[in-house]
Amino acid sequence: MYIKVCGMRDAQNIRDVEALEVDIIGFIFWPESKRYVSTKPDYLPIEAERAGVFVNASPDEIVHKVKEYGLQYVQLHGDEDIAYVTNLQKLLEASVPRMPRIVRAIQVASRSKVLKAMMWDGFVDGLLFEAPTTGYGGSGVSFDWSLLSSYRGNTPFFISGGIGPQSLEALLEFEHPQWIGVDLNSRFESSPGFKDVALLRPFVEALKKMKN
Repeated sequence: MYIKVCGMRDAQNIRDVEALEVDIIGFIFWPESKRYVSTKPDYLPIEAERAGVFVNASPDEIVHKVKEYGLQYVQLHGDEDIAYVTNLQKLLEASVPRMPRIVRAIQVASRSKVLKAMMWDGFVDGLLFEAPTTGYGGSGVSFDWSLLSSYRGNTPFFISGGIGPQSLEALLEFEHPQWIGVDLNSRFESSPGFKDVALLRPFVEALKKMKN
């Protein structure tokens, strides 16, 4: 199972979180986010992979960030449709030496939303299921994970939204053949964009035991 910590931008904090041996560290490139990365940090993860979070960005902008940050994941949280993703993939293939994996965020409000997510099979590398919100990006709240039992797609998925120390028991009990990881963010912060490593460490260690 992948452990992804998102919404980071402070160089030393990135080092400290990476030292916990998480799998992916995420950077948010949506200007309206409280965790927006306006300036490239002095340190980028070396052992952990790098993900970029985008909301209705132009394909050219995404290509630029993939090159600048060496992104291995592109996470889409806006109104991007299949035609957009297909165009983006073609542009990335022609522009970067290593194709990043594309992850599509899906807001889960009902079983019908989960069923509709199967339309992305064959077009993206992963899905990220999160709570519904009136805007874009994460809401910091959880959703009813039992809705995911209706998902029968072939695309693996992450669970996101309001996951914190209180979520550990539920994660230990959750099962799905396509579930590959968790996305951690606001519930482990001392301030927007700055993770509380002391709070994060025992949670990550417990998740690693799950992976084994």
